[in-house]
Amino acid sequence: MRELVLGAVAYDPKVVTIWSGFRSWLRARDLPFDFVLHSHYERQTRDLVDGRIDAAWHSPLAWLRTRRLAAAAGAVVRPLVMRDTDRDLTSVVVVRCDSTLRSPADLKGRTVAVGAVDSPQATLIPLRHLADLGLVAGADFEVRRHDTGVGLHGDHIGGERDAARALMAGAADAACMIDANHLLFAQEGTLPPGSTRLLTRTPPYDHCLLAAGPSLDTELGERFTDLLLAMSYDDPEVRRLLDLEGLTRWVPGRETGFGPLTAAVDATGFYDASGRITADGYQP
Repeated sequence: MRELVLGAVAYDPKVVTIWSGFRSWLRARDLPFDFVLHSHYERQTRDLVDGRIDAAWHSPLAWLRTRRLAAAAGAVVRPLVMRDTDRDLTSVVVVRCDSTLRSPADLKGRTVAVGAVDSPQATLIPLRHLADLGLVAGADFEVRRHDTGVGLHGDHIGGERDAARALMAGAADAACMIDANHLLFAQEGTLPPGSTRLLTRTPPYDHCLLAAGPSLDTELGERFTDLLLAMSYDDPEVRRLLDLEGLTRWVPGRETGFGPLTAAVDATGFYDASGRITADGYQP
């Protein structure tokens, strides 16, 4: 059985610890596995579709681009697994508790803080949600972007945290973030508990996905998938790795939860139909 090589983006030092641990666990179960690190998702998507890696731990935006690149190249890609915490997430638009804003319509003429240009959760999806409510970014309200970790597709939450700080500092009237980070920022004090309230919430969407590329042998891919799905949170060795990666179990990958992000990508022209980067000013 040949070696399976997975790509992962080095958005945080813990990525090395996580995948080194998975490598040891998988190899101990007779799966020849290794990984390579990428500096950003745009290169990783290309490497997956071109067969330089066999699988990739992808952001939701990277999965959409992979799908488009593969279709244009006549290549076959498929979802393998995702975390149990990657399904049915939402983003929120929050304001300070002392704000006079009571509904999304009140954002007209105001400033909305968002994350990085390529953040699905803190920029693309919530801005599309506001557009669906009749509020056009740049026309009905000003967008204050926080481009930290561009190319990491929002995995580096620095821009999201900066948006929250802008809200608290009075530099913005509202801020966009994923619901889980709204809770995290309250716990860490970036948003003091009780200092914010929700103005609106996006429809649910799915997040990261472990994807197979055209070079991954079907039998090897099935063996890899079965092993990941069999990981038990009751195993202390496994629990440590799963906690670092933010899940309690792997679940089968699905494609049904990417509608909101697809709509946002198409509306903004972030990628074209062939997967080419067409977002204005985006340079990973």
